[in-house]
Amino acid sequence: MDGSARDLESTAASVAEASKADEAPSADAAKTDVNLDATKSDGLGCHAGKDQLKAAAEQAGKSETLKRYAEDYPTGPHDQPQSMCPAFGSLRVGLRMRRTATVLSGSACCVYGLTFTSHFYGARRTVGYVPFNSETLVTGKLFEDIRDAVYKLADPELYDTVVITNLCVPTASGVPLQLLPKEINGVRIIGIDVPGFGVPTHAEAKDVLAGAMLNYARTEVEQGPVAAPKTGRSDLPTVTLLGEMFPADPMSIGAMLEPLGLAAGPTVPTREWRELYAALDGVAVAAIHPYYTASVREFREAGRPIVGSAPVGVEGTAAWLEAIGKACNVATKDIDAAKAKFLPATRAALATAPIKGRITLSGYEGSELIVARLLIESGADVRYVGTACPKTPWSDPDREWLEARGVVVTYRASLEQDLAAMAEFKPDLAVGTTPVVQKAKEAAIPALYFTNLISARPLMGPAGAGSLGQVVNAALGSKPRFDEMNAFFEGVGQGYAAGVWEDVPVEPKAPPRPAVKAKKPPKPPKAQSLKEAGAC
Repeated sequence: MDGSARDLESTAASVAEASKADEAPSADAAKTDVNLDATKSDGLGCHAGKDQLKAAAEQAGKSETLKRYAEDYPTGPHDQPQSMCPAFGSLRVGLRMRRTATVLSGSACCVYGLTFTSHFYGARRTVGYVPFNSETLVTGKLFEDIRDAVYKLADPELYDTVVITNLCVPTASGVPLQLLPKEINGVRIIGIDVPGFGVPTHAEAKDVLAGAMLNYARTEVEQGPVAAPKTGRSDLPTVTLLGEMFPADPMSIGAMLEPLGLAAGPTVPTREWRELYAALDGVAVAAIHPYYTASVREFREAGRPIVGSAPVGVEGTAAWLEAIGKACNVATKDIDAAKAKFLPATRAALATAPIKGRITLSGYEGSELIVARLLIESGADVRYVGTACPKTPWSDPDREWLEARGVVVTYRASLEQDLAAMAEFKPDLAVGTTPVVQKAKEAAIPALYFTNLISARPLMGPAGAGSLGQVVNAALGSKPRFDEMNAFFEGVGQGYAAGVWEDVPVEPKAPPRPAVKAKKPPKPPKAQSLKEAGAC
């Protein structure tokens, strides 16, 4: 275990002890607005429900934060997609950054689940935790505990940044992370609220933290010189890449930018703080993932143009090179030279791994539309694309291209919509989230999990053109195996009738609800004459 991990664990332990101590709240805590309503539901308010938590947060001084989230990450046409806790996204961003301590403040069950998920996905760092109970929450002691934890962690020998995240209950209770010092001993302090009732998906939670870091870094740049990246500054103007990608994709993009006289800049979210400065220094931003609204706002404040879509397939690569060239004032001849170099190679790569089959596709990573484009250019018959992310201007090029080819594109897609599309279009392959894959396999339809088997592959340029063919064609080829298994188990029943029976059991019926006799309304009082009522 490294020193930073030991430090986080010791801090978590000491803060746990501190939270049990019977101390009077400080003057700062006494001034803090704490909403007692957030704790009335079950002692901590964790299961109070989205509407109650949201109302409590607004009363506790978080209305501006929630309003900004509503503008940046609009819901609808329905409430919220079914996906993992959104805070996992911001947690993952912090855990992947060097010299960054990540601390959570929330209900223990939530912190356990987020910690488990982060380590399941390969995190090798300790997740800090500041616990609380009803008393520390409503008296302001939780804020004191968070502040103590931040001071103990702010060691410039170990960290550049400490990120503290409020989950649902501390956000609803108005725990004011904005009152924390912006810097301690040269270590940056960043506090963010990532409640499930304010941030719809884990993909957008990545943007919450990335945007907060870009805002902090932009302020530092405005104040004077900042440190250069470890790799040094590029001799060519750079294009910042927005959105997590397969590690080979930034290199592929860099190769495509070279004929334009450009280079690939950092990928946001970054892996270390100094890369944020270089990201802001780029001449343009490629919004590979189009939902990073807060990050786009910071880049626009820095005067950087934003280009949507991505270099996927032949048509996608051609359009993207054209758009990047225009945004960076590249000569037409240089744009044409880049096309002449990479489009034939992309076309040849697509031809080596053609895909034949009808596909429905859904996911919550934000790259669903560009994956669908690549599948179609590979020869697939894609009928439906559902994404848990919202519609933004930077996804318009991909949406318009798909809709022009008859594809149904659904933003903020629910599980019910994904399953309805699978039932309607009867695909040869369903690509989607875990419950979609489960339902497809129950119906003997080959299926692939989008996050682990599709989005975690190179997609850009010639290198990504043939990357999907092997896994998709292998899945399409498994249909006879599904049919064979289906035939083998035919007749064993499902649900209540699962198994081999001489007499198939009768489906149990729910017991009848006892009849409730309506109470007879009371008889109205007998009318009185004016004389009886005492009137004159």
